[in-house]
Amino acid sequence: MSEAQDQPKAEAEDAAAIEEALDFARGTADGEGEEARAVADDEAAADAAAAEPFEEIPLPGDAPETAAFEEIPLPGDAPADDGFDDFVLPDPPIMAAGGSDSPFDQADIDALFGFDAAMSTAKKSGLRAVIESKIINHERLPMLEVVCERMVRVFATSMRNLTSDAIDVSLEEITSVRFGDFMNRVALPAMIGVFNVQEWENYGVVTVESSLIYAVVDALLGGRKGTETLRIEGRGFTTIETNLVSKMLVLALQDFGQSFEPITPVSLNLERIETSPRFAAIAGPTNICAVATFRVDMEGRGGKFSLLLPYATMEPVRDKLIQRFMGEKLGRDRMWEDHMASQIRQTEVSVDVVLGEQELSLRDVMSLEIGQTLALASGPDDPLEVHCGGVPLGHAHIGQRNNSIAVRILNDISKGLPK
Repeated sequence: MSEAQDQPKAEAEDAAAIEEALDFARGTADGEGEEARAVADDEAAADAAAAEPFEEIPLPGDAPETAAFEEIPLPGDAPADDGFDDFVLPDPPIMAAGGSDSPFDQADIDALFGFDAAMSTAKKSGLRAVIESKIINHERLPMLEVVCERMVRVFATSMRNLTSDAIDVSLEEITSVRFGDFMNRVALPAMIGVFNVQEWENYGVVTVESSLIYAVVDALLGGRKGTETLRIEGRGFTTIETNLVSKMLVLALQDFGQSFEPITPVSLNLERIETSPRFAAIAGPTNICAVATFRVDMEGRGGKFSLLLPYATMEPVRDKLIQRFMGEKLGRDRMWEDHMASQIRQTEVSVDVVLGEQELSLRDVMSLEIGQTLALASGPDDPLEVHCGGVPLGHAHIGQRNNSIAVRILNDISKGLPK
């Protein structure tokens, strides 16, 4: 009985063991498949990561990698050819020591930004290139330089009498420039005086810069000596300032005319005063002019003014201006003049008194004999001609004085023989 009961129990245990073995076998196969799939996924992720670029982030404490650097060329090394043209920036314009008194014109602005007037303008050719050339060929005027030097001395005296200050006048330069270039370089605000030369029937220009204008006005109105004159920007010149400066211009023109007197008498009359260069156009832009620049210093204040004369204006006296000379008074020396005059007065000359004239043939002249008499047409009381070196001087009567034949002059020999 017990054996029959134990048999079904053993069969049940065997069946459970077989089922457990089957379950184990099935679980092992599923684990290997999942593991294979996981391995495949890991390999695909690794391949994708290797294909994408990445940047490694350094961790704290890691040694820094050697960074790429650019070699700096040393002085004297040949520059590397990179295929690009070098662009050299122009040097900025250097301001003069005068500070605010130095004009900053359009040329300085162009130089500051790298513009070149010669590059911006089209190249000229033909007759226009000759007319508008910046190279000016002109003849030197030695006498004009001495006129300006004499103008310095005369004008300094006139300014001292006008302002009662210690005035120092100096000649800066004498140059030749085209009229258009000169007017374009006038630093505004300024006064431009137009004057007329009556003897030459032409015009000239005198320009006064603002620093000298304010200095003259300050001196004539009783300003303090030795103080720098303040410039007032942004306004024009008043009527009072214009009238005061016109006094100085009238004196300058009178003294310039006085300096010209040893060469030729001229009268320079101030016609008007302008403040814009376009209203003072007395010549064409390409006309060549002579410009004399003077500087006036009045105890720490002052400025410059310029006298401009076109060459066409000076044409009537050009032959006199190109002469060379020596001496203080334009080539004349009074001491030598007096010495030569005294020596000439002591020179001995022969004077002839012509008793009469008669025309004879050559045969009659060759047949003249001793004691032969020639009949003349003049009588004893007729006036005789007095000659010196074949030049008739006057008339005279013949007579006797102190047992010698003498003649008495009837007219002024300095005026020559009366007709």
